[in-house]
Amino acid sequence: MKKIYLVILVTLVFASCGDKKEVSVDEILATNNVAQIKSKKADLDAKQQELATELKKLNDKLEEFNVDKNIPLITTYTVKEEVFTHFIELQGNVQTKQNVLIYPEMPGILESVYVKEGQKVSKGQVLARIDDGGMSSQLAQLEANAQLAKTTYERQKRLWDQKIGSEIQFLQAKTSYEAQTSAVKQLKSQLGKSTIRAPFSGIIDDVFKERGTVVAPGMGAEIFRIVNLSNMYIETEVPETYIGSITENKDVEVNFPVLGETVNSKIRQVGNFINPNNRSFKIEIGVPNLKGKVKPNLTARLKLNDYTNPNAILIPQSIISENAKGEQFIYIIKDKKENNEAVAERLVIKTGKTQGDMIEVLGNLPADSEIIIEGARSVNNGQAVKVINKKQ
Repeated sequence: MKKIYLVILVTLVFASCGDKKEVSVDEILATNNVAQIKSKKADLDAKQQELATELKKLNDKLEEFNVDKNIPLITTYTVKEEVFTHFIELQGNVQTKQNVLIYPEMPGILESVYVKEGQKVSKGQVLARIDDGGMSSQLAQLEANAQLAKTTYERQKRLWDQKIGSEIQFLQAKTSYEAQTSAVKQLKSQLGKSTIRAPFSGIIDDVFKERGTVVAPGMGAEIFRIVNLSNMYIETEVPETYIGSITENKDVEVNFPVLGETVNSKIRQVGNFINPNNRSFKIEIGVPNLKGKVKPNLTARLKLNDYTNPNAILIPQSIISENAKGEQFIYIIKDKKENNEAVAERLVIKTGKTQGDMIEVLGNLPADSEIIIEGARSVNNGQAVKVINKKQ
């Protein structure tokens, strides 16, 4: 009987083992049994290692079927002839040739001031008067004397023409008349300096002296500043290396950072003297007034067109490499097949001026050549490549 029970017990144990399910990670964790958790982790680590080994075998086998595994993938660009306009960038200041300080030409008291700051005036307009110190009375007396001398001379001349009187009397009358006339002219000229007039049409920018001030010729005695803003220009200095390309009537882009304005102009004058201190020459660029917003000494940024090529070949600077001889080179592709596979060819080039990220190629690169853009640093001369994208 005991043997029968033992057989049944063994059978039940084997049956229960056959139906045993794999315990999940969550169930193991729920037990909080450290030994079971470590055992489960060891099982999973072993399986992970086994899967990694099998994945490597599969990848190695797939690589054997990949015929393009050693062909670099590149992008290309077909170069075309285009207009290339090069600029040099400089800085200059706005100026005007009609911006002057007006000084007194004779000493005296500033008797009257007829204008104020900001007032527009015309050429020759009276701006102020200086007390003449009695010169007007002197002039009246001299004019009376000159009139008497004239009358005496005319009478003496009539007599002399009739052969009456002596020659010496005639010459004395003539000399007296000429001397009096000259004295009147001289005093009138001196008296004219008491009246201050506008040398040109413009705006009174400053009035430095008030009525009643004692003035005299000399530094620091200026009475007015007058400015004409209708003929403004920008003056700047250009390095002598551009003396052959910066000429009159060349286009200039003028930007006023403070005003946020940009205008197009031309070079109106080129200097004929090289400054030995900084090896540069001066140029003038005419600018419009922009409704009175442009003022003398305003800063301007200039872009001067020094070179234009209507049939230029331009490429990105970033793809150019340099060999041990200092030669610049790029890669082009040749023998391109239908599956976009081709051969990379190293091409030595000569470059010119740059503008932004582009540089001009001066020779050895014909139009419609397909150059390597992305991937140019990872290919070698004669190496097979595959074009995955062609930029227009």
